Parts: sequence; C-alpha cells; structure tokens
Amino acid sequence: MKDYKTEKCPNTTACPVAITVDVIGGKWKGKILYNLISGPKRFNELGRLMPYTTKRMLTLQLRELEQDGIVHREIYREIPPKVEYSLTAFGETLKPIIYLMRDWGDMYGNEVFMNRKISEKV
Repeated sequence: MKDYKTEKCPNTTACPVAITVDVIGGKWKGKILYNLISGPKRFNELGRLMPYTTKRMLTLQLRELEQDGIVHREIYREIPPKVEYSLTAFGETLKPIIYLMRDWGDMYGNEVFMNRKISEKV
C-alpha cells in the first residue's frame, strides 16, 4: 500500500495528483461532471445548470473531457439534431472523487467563504 502522506511527485507530469487535477481541474469540469452523474444531459441543459459559463467555454471543457475518455457525446440523427453528453464507464470511476468534493464543500464551504471575506478586508 502506498504511503500518500510521504510520497513525493518529482516529475509533475507523472504525479497522480497532477494527472487527476489535469483531467477534472479548472472552474467548470467538476461542475460538468457533477451534473452528468445524474444522467445524460443536452448541451443547453448543461448551460442552464451552469449559467455563468459561456457556450464557448462549455464546448471547450466538454471536448477536453471527451478527449480524455471521461464524457461521451451521442449524436442522434433526427430533425432537429439532438446531442447528449454522458459519463463513460471510465468517467464513472470519478464519481467517488466528485462526491467527496461535494461533501467537503458542504462541510467547509462556509469556512472558505469566511476566510476569503477576512482576506479581502486585510
């Protein structure tokens, strides 16, 4: 069993934490993944769930997640065209991480908010 408390990441490109952050990091990827956990979503539905993102940014983030094999893009051949995004089986492996992030945010979100307000006053 690895000792994660003392393990170092000498090569940041091979560091397991760096790899994970690269895949799910950023302002929108975690939110996209969290919204896809409950099931497939259409592009505009994701946009409504994340009203502060732009269509361009949402598109870029979805493409990166698709490229990493985390998200599947399904195009339905109908009129008007329909596109849905869902988690792949590989993407499903991130559920525990996303749930832990949600739980941590629920537990410590107020503390983070208060610390930021205090920092702004200084």
